[in-house]
Amino acid sequence: MGYNIIADLHTHTLASTHAYSTFSEMVRAAADRGLYALAVTDHAKTMPGSPRDWYFGCLCELPLYYRGVMTIGGIEANVLDFEGTLDVEERDVPKLNWIVASIHNLGLEGLRDPDVEKCTHLWLQVAKDPRVNVIAHSGDPNFVYDYDRVIQEFGANHKLVEINNHSFDARKRNIPNCTKIALACKKYGVPLVVNSDAHFEAQVGNFSHALRMLEEIDFPEELILNASEKRLNDYLRAYTNIFETRPY
Repeated sequence: MGYNIIADLHTHTLASTHAYSTFSEMVRAAADRGLYALAVTDHAKTMPGSPRDWYFGCLCELPLYYRGVMTIGGIEANVLDFEGTLDVEERDVPKLNWIVASIHNLGLEGLRDPDVEKCTHLWLQVAKDPRVNVIAHSGDPNFVYDYDRVIQEFGANHKLVEINNHSFDARKRNIPNCTKIALACKKYGVPLVVNSDAHFEAQVGNFSHALRMLEEIDFPEELILNASEKRLNDYLRAYTNIFETRPY
């Protein structure tokens, strides 16, 4: 089939301290790979070594276009409990263009008993959170949820479901569930995004594993939001503040 992914919407800079490239280096890599847009989504405060204090509130200082690439200033927020609480500072929200929600086992209450019912409730609460744009790498077998029920709610609430290329290397036990999640998106017509989760500039725009899986299940290109500049821009205009907070 073949897909042309035009934006990498989940990446990290050395501001996260376990990543190793600067913002400028990440954008240069995106430009070299011909990407239309790049989202920089460093980790929120619960992650060890995450940026502190003014970092996220000052993302509006970044140019909207740099080296010919649209830059989206965001955050990867941690889900902290089974009520879907995120570690995002409310004072930063107006300055953020893109919020990715994910589980990293950090402070998640009830970790010893994360049954399907609890995890389904967790993601249903996140689905209702108007701040969230992307549901990231949610295929962890420790946190299985009712994919049929929750994926429909993600779609109804304009959440983009991520297929994370980095999982195929770093979270291999997630992959069977990632496939189930993609199949549920296909079944219910829910858009997804394919991201690198790059922690170094050489990984920017690397989607090969994720795309191979999507090809194997004959996933429709029209449901991949970041396979089209128009679909991405339509979403940004409808569900983010990027053109208001960073017009230049």
